[in-house]
Amino acid sequence: MLDDVVASLVRIEATISALEAERFRQLARAHAVAVGRSAHRPRTVQEREVALRSIAAEVGLALRWHDRTAQRRLTEAGALVEDFPATVTALEEAKITARHAEVIREVGAPLLESESRQEFERRVLTRAERDTVAGTRAFARAVADELEPRSITERHSDAVDRRRVWVDDDIDGMAQLGVIDSATKIRAMFDRLTRQARAVRRVADAGGGEIGVTDARSINQTRADLLCDLVLGGRPVIDPTHDHLPGGLGAIRAEVSVVIPVLTAVGASERGAMLDGCTPVDADTARHLLAEAPGWERLLTDPVTGVVLGVDRYRPTPAMRRFVRLRDVHCRFPGCRQPARRCEIDHNLDHARGGRTTLCNLACLCKRHHVLKTETPWTAAQQSDGSIVWTSPLGRRTTDPPEPRVAFAPSPGSDPDPPPF
Repeated sequence: MLDDVVASLVRIEATISALEAERFRQLARAHAVAVGRSAHRPRTVQEREVALRSIAAEVGLALRWHDRTAQRRLTEAGALVEDFPATVTALEEAKITARHAEVIREVGAPLLESESRQEFERRVLTRAERDTVAGTRAFARAVADELEPRSITERHSDAVDRRRVWVDDDIDGMAQLGVIDSATKIRAMFDRLTRQARAVRRVADAGGGEIGVTDARSINQTRADLLCDLVLGGRPVIDPTHDHLPGGLGAIRAEVSVVIPVLTAVGASERGAMLDGCTPVDADTARHLLAEAPGWERLLTDPVTGVVLGVDRYRPTPAMRRFVRLRDVHCRFPGCRQPARRCEIDHNLDHARGGRTTLCNLACLCKRHHVLKTETPWTAAQQSDGSIVWTSPLGRRTTDPPEPRVAFAPSPGSDPDPPPF
């Protein structure tokens, strides 16, 4: 019986590999179309990317992918099919898996010379056909280092330019903060956090200090708390303003928006809040933010209808912009969760085409999707219930619904375009 199961799994994997190879080829074809359309455009990065962004959004809409995910997959497939054709053939023949193919593309990408890439592909494919993905990755890195004509110093200089920070939402009101930077700095940061955490533990174990013996945090928990304290409370070393003038880096404070049901705010409900429209926050944290935290944008909503009851901001913006941002919560392009405070206010029907500057014709769009709508045939039409119907260049339609906490119900006899508050 087990033999039959294993044999079936092998056949299934072979079928999947062949389909993965075909998907890579089709994605590469779509990427080639985008490259062809952008060939005659001005040579700024943003303008060259407009065609790719539009096609990625079209593919993402059809496959229920985020358009950024679609753009990344189009680009990666284009590189794989063009630079490593033997790998795609091996995948089609089920000699390797899609993950092996991705390792070959990823590790071999820095090899700029065609001859070096071909040699790299030949040697790594031989290994990949009989090894795991992890084993193939380690072998591929060794081969790439051997074939790379540039020194580690030159490569590191290029790699440092890719340093960045990002955030991923987790479950239960948590999130992850990621950092890519020089290995020496990252290792040093981790070592310092570890040393500080152990010092805290020593004080706790000795029963001294304010923490005392009640500190039951693990080393990992203490490291996380220390990192948050350092980032949120420390002054940047690179601050050119020295933090003694208005506008210095030390004066910049974190700011996000939180939507809190009114019964939660007054302690009559344990219903959670929403952070930046996408991350749930527990009721106790929401009440603490409402009472104490400066720099937070506070929004109270009705517990039944979700209608906005009140707004308090420390740095007020014009009323209409404030209303649209609070209403939309995030970018209104399908699948995009960029917080509204980072978005631009867009006319759904362009002002140049007769669109009015009214609440029912305004919506939040992040810069990426604002450019996409302006520079390509994508259109948006806001409906009476606050939903926005998007139409792609191929005629596909999808609807972005309004946030459920906000109600779009006109009052009888009211002005069709009332002021926001």
